Amino acid sequence: MLTHQHIRFSVAPMMDWTDRHCRYFHRLLSRRARLYTEMLTTGAVIHGDRARLMAFDPFEQPVAMQLGGAEPAALAKSAALVENFGYAEVNLNVGCPSDRVQDGAFGACLMREPARVGDCIKAMKDAVAIPVTVKCRIGVDDQDPEKALFALAEACVESGADALFVHARKAWLKGLSPKENRDVPPLDYALVHRLKRALPDVPIAINGGLTRIAEMQEQLQFVDGVMIGRAAYHDPALLLEVDPQLFGQSAPVANLFDAVDAFLPYVERELAKGERLSAMTRHLLGLFAGMPGARSFRRRLALEAVKPGAGVETLLGAVNEVRTAIARFAEAEAGTPANAEPAETA
Repeated sequence: MLTHQHIRFSVAPMMDWTDRHCRYFHRLLSRRARLYTEMLTTGAVIHGDRARLMAFDPFEQPVAMQLGGAEPAALAKSAALVENFGYAEVNLNVGCPSDRVQDGAFGACLMREPARVGDCIKAMKDAVAIPVTVKCRIGVDDQDPEKALFALAEACVESGADALFVHARKAWLKGLSPKENRDVPPLDYALVHRLKRALPDVPIAINGGLTRIAEMQEQLQFVDGVMIGRAAYHDPALLLEVDPQLFGQSAPVANLFDAVDAFLPYVERELAKGERLSAMTRHLLGLFAGMPGARSFRRRLALEAVKPGAGVETLLGAVNEVRTAIARFAEAEAGTPANAEPAETA
């Protein structure tokens, strides 16, 4: 069973973003966050290169795999493979609105088929001992969100789902792109709060539009957990606040510079295996957002990390842009030297 405490804070599954390198770095910033993979389809899990697609470092734990699919048998088989790989949880995607997902009639399309989702959850629960959870929207297209969300939730709970993660927006399968679907449909937090009141014993987390710890703390008065996506990715410093503010524990590292230092052994290990530096540093571009030197840091990584043979010295050089800019800024603030250059900010 995934308890209320286990879902208190999660970093959402995000296609092309929450790969193993991203998750390793995020784990350096929070011990308590539950991390999620990018969505993998049942076809990829069953027939694909699992060693490449599903590999993760034990340091990432607790980490959950998100599956995309709509056939109970295929989801059960995939869930068993996920469990065998050592993941802490398997999550069913009932929220993604992309064309690829619509073509396969899964993801957000399943909001229209609560009974099928229930069958999928039951098949997965019968196949594994790890928690089986669902990430959904509050409805699609012209559905009444109140009816759609409650029908889906009831089907999931009756089938044994261990937790629900609700993106508090509709998905519009016609007329909006996946990017627009993350921002355009209005948020309805109150609906998710009503769902929690109706299902007091079911762990329920809310997702969508949350960017500050104070907003998350407010939501935790009504639901059991919060799931954060783009805010955590674009400004990883947010994750440094999670353990102290939401769990009352110290952060794993003191600051962002220490986080980079802690990441270096992993980077060196992956480079030695033949991985490209840019595959790892692309997840760090938002690291010093708003700080002096942030623009130089991003530019240097973007230009130099992609070069053949780029190594940790490239990352260290980019970080030094921020250190230097901060020192200049401090000197300017102190009034010495008089000819100090203005600090460069993001």
